[in-house]
This record gives sequence, C-alpha cells and structure tokens, in this order.
Amino acid sequence: MNALASPRSAAAPSTAASLAGRVAVVTGAAGGIGAAICEGLAAAGATVAAGYNGSREAAESLAARLSVTSGQRHAALRAPVTDSAALATLAADVQARWDRCDILVNCAGTTRFVPHADLDGLDDALFDQILQTNVRGPFAAVRALAPLLRASGAGLVVNISSIAAVTAMGSNVAYCASKAAVDNLTRSLARALAPEIRVLSVSPGLADTDFVKQMDADWRDEQAGRTPLRRLAQPAEVAAAVLAAAVHLTFSTGAVIPVDGGRPLQ
Repeated sequence: MNALASPRSAAAPSTAASLAGRVAVVTGAAGGIGAAICEGLAAAGATVAAGYNGSREAAESLAARLSVTSGQRHAALRAPVTDSAALATLAADVQARWDRCDILVNCAGTTRFVPHADLDGLDDALFDQILQTNVRGPFAAVRALAPLLRASGAGLVVNISSIAAVTAMGSNVAYCASKAAVDNLTRSLARALAPEIRVLSVSPGLADTDFVKQMDADWRDEQAGRTPLRRLAQPAEVAAAVLAAAVHLTFSTGAVIPVDGGRPLQ
C-alpha cells in the first residue's frame, strides 16, 4: 500500500464555480492545507488574504504565486490568531485594501505528538497553547472580521476541524478535545450569526501534507490502511470541500463536512 498514491479525485477545484469579486481571508495559509485552500479559492476567482503568524516568507511567496497564476492582487497579511489586537489590525487592513470580506477560513492550528496515556507528557503549557490556538483563535478571528462578513450579504466562515473530534484519536488528548470544541463552536456561531453569516466545519482525516510525508512511511501506510478508501486525504480535496461550502452548499450552516475517506467507520 502506498499512502502517497495520487487519487483520481484529488484534482484542483474547478474554476467553473466562480467567486469573482469575493475576498477570502485564510489563517494558517502557509501550511499544506492552508495553501491548497488559498489556491482553490484564487482559482475560483476570489481575492485571497493569506494569513500567517511565523511563516511570513512562505505566505508572501504563496500570495505572489497566486497573483501570477490568477492575474489578481492577493496579499500575505499577519494573522496571529492568539493575538486579538493583531486580528483587529488584520480586519482594518482587509477593509482598507478591499473594503470587504466575504469568506473567512480558520485553518491556523497547532499540536504535538504526545501518547494519549502519557498524562504527564501533555503539560499545562502545551494544553493551553493548543486550546488558545485551535479554539479561541477561530473565535477571535470571527469576532474581528464579523462586521465585514455581515456587510458582505453572504458571509461565510469555514473552520478546519478534524475527524479527531469524533474518533478521539489524534496527536494528543488536547488536540482531540480542541477539534470537538471547534465543531461545537461552529454550531453555536451558526445559530448566533444567522442569517447574515453561515458557519461550517470541514473535517479532514489525516492529510498527505509535506509535514506528514516526512513521517515514517510504514506509519503513513498503516493510517491509510485504517481508512475504508485506503489512502490519506489530499490537501486539494480539503480545499474542494471549502469551495463547495462557498459556492454550492448555500443553504447549509452549522454542519460538519467530513473529508475523511470513511475513517470513523473502521
């Protein structure tokens, strides 16, 4: 079994689903999934603000590449999701540049591998960092950009979650708890912000990013073997789900969209 095999369904999202004139802010844009989401949104016509924290050069390179391939003026903007003041600055910058924000994708996240039985290994500092980044971060980003999203007339928030929220299997106990909280946050905000803003979760299984490709090949193949579709998720497939939420699922809110190959079925 080869976890890195390219599936037929991992093609880039179709540009037939046009987001021309829309502005999308993506936090955690420099990561493998974040970059794929930015590429998918730009290919569909959206102007993208590639949000970064510590990966400025990667985000700027991404924005420059998107600008060349799409002919639009994208930008890399600082978006540290644990800093509410910086997020307020981000919102002001987005308004000054484009005078609108139609889509917010909360993709920034953090974790570290700690065996679930190793309670001492999951220290308070790591636990707090995970919750602050993965749970408070998306809420803070929504809070900062809510006025622009409301003014859009068709505002959309997509929170990138994980099947760890359902399976309780993941990099550590706190990470699993954080993603369960993200899905609950999605439902709460969908109710609170309707009808002006829709809120959805996209919930991938293990995605075949560059980070995952650096891990032990036998481990990756084992993870793929535990999935009914017998492979890992491709970042472009996660991006396609975000694009579907923006373009096709216009009467959906408060829902969790799985992109997991049926992993919870095993």
